[in-house]
Amino acid sequence: MVLQFVGSIAVAGQAAWKRVQPIVVKETVVLPALGFAGLILLWWVIALLNHDLMPTPPEALQANLDYLLHPFYRRGPGDLGIGWLLLASLRRVLIGFSLGALVAIPAGFLIGMSRPAMLALNPIIQILKPVSPLAWLPIALAIFNLAEPSAIFVIFITSLWSTIINTALGVSNVSKDYLDVARVLEMPQWRRVTKIILPASMPYIFTGLRISLGIAWLVIVAVEMLTGGIGIGFFVWDEWSRLNLSSVFLAVFVIGLTGLILDYMVVKVQQLVTHRRVRSQSV
Repeated sequence: MVLQFVGSIAVAGQAAWKRVQPIVVKETVVLPALGFAGLILLWWVIALLNHDLMPTPPEALQANLDYLLHPFYRRGPGDLGIGWLLLASLRRVLIGFSLGALVAIPAGFLIGMSRPAMLALNPIIQILKPVSPLAWLPIALAIFNLAEPSAIFVIFITSLWSTIINTALGVSNVSKDYLDVARVLEMPQWRRVTKIILPASMPYIFTGLRISLGIAWLVIVAVEMLTGGIGIGFFVWDEWSRLNLSSVFLAVFVIGLTGLILDYMVVKVQQLVTHRRVRSQSV
């Protein structure tokens, strides 16, 4: 009887998978592959129309084989594989982003829980938020007089605003019924924060973190173009100066893929913390 029951479940599961498989394969494999193929085709057509400057996809692949096959080579001062350049940029982004999160999340809680704090800090946020991240670079260079801490400072500033705003929004939107129950139970303030407000605000906090990390990854490329040194941004500028568009296309692909992976990692952390399924991609 047990074997028959298990067998029937297996047969039912196999039949259900046969019905669902075409939809899953279409949504996760076929359609994304078609979109990417369309992008490659568009690149190919534009390259053929302007072949003196722009390489075709096969030519770019051939020119970048050394970078792809040996991403972590060291062949002298400043001659590093693209893997090392990517790690250098990631280190700056993660340091600045982590420092920004350490400041932004408590600040968002303060604004969301205290109306006087909101009235005092909101004008500052609204004034500083629209400022271009690159506008902070000269100020950072004047303060630190070094490119490395200046780049991290710009990432830190970039990472603040989305996380602060989303955290404050999440804290202020916590159901009043939950807070009323906490008052009836005479829960201390710190327990209200850790047991009610923080769990309820987690989706908002992670939304802010995802936006901040995405913006930080965008900004680091521009910052490294201006400050120089080791990094994927300076690699783009250096290869463009040499009119080597094949390597520029490689860098664009690496930057985009890395940004996708970073967002995916934050989504996975959010799922572990909140125990909720989150869409990792959105338009």
